[in-house]
Amino acid sequence: MANILVVDDELGIRDLLFEILNDEGHNVELAENAAEARAARQRARPDLVLLDIWMPDTDGVTLLKEWSTAGLLSMPVVMMSGHATIDTAVDATRIGAFAFLEKPITLQKLLKAVEQGLARENARRAAASVVPAASSFSPTVTTGGDSALVPAAPLAPVIDTGPQSTQSFDLDRPLRDARDGFEKAYFEFHLAMENGSMTRVAEKTGLERTHLYRKLKQLGVDLSRGRRGTV
Repeated sequence: MANILVVDDELGIRDLLFEILNDEGHNVELAENAAEARAARQRARPDLVLLDIWMPDTDGVTLLKEWSTAGLLSMPVVMMSGHATIDTAVDATRIGAFAFLEKPITLQKLLKAVEQGLARENARRAAASVVPAASSFSPTVTTGGDSALVPAAPLAPVIDTGPQSTQSFDLDRPLRDARDGFEKAYFEFHLAMENGSMTRVAEKTGLERTHLYRKLKQLGVDLSRGRRGTV
């Protein structure tokens, strides 16, 4: 059982998430905007937060950045949106979001993200409760007001951008390698969505077709993936 904060301005989504998570045995608190979310976070740190991006008063990414700057981002945060772009998802994970889910969210993806987020939180707490011996000391960082110690090495965030894409990116790599990994996943996603059509992928990504083909070969993308005889 975990304490989960759901932040979404749509009543129907709040109620649905409450029913699902409550049936799973979790304690669920609801907030319809950033102001209520701030108050809930101030009362007690939740074990996990489900945070909508587009809200009328303060958007979710701004609230996420606010918590991060104030040292209050000491729990996994799963971002949710039906209109966000990949750039928005990447920005959120750079700030510190654990995962990104695109609406409409399937039950399977919701429960998987919650399970993985809580597993990370449990691992963090277990690490914080262990006092390392002098011979095996490793650097830790303090996450603000909760005085919790977490491993310095970050866990890779999960970006879920649709029915055919669940990607995990290792950020503990050189920038060029991390960028290549993201670009490969980006193009593989669009190839799958367009059934392997190079013409439609070129239009979607804004690249000239010859340039796109060279880029895919350079990244080692399997051009046969998702292909259904289209061009």
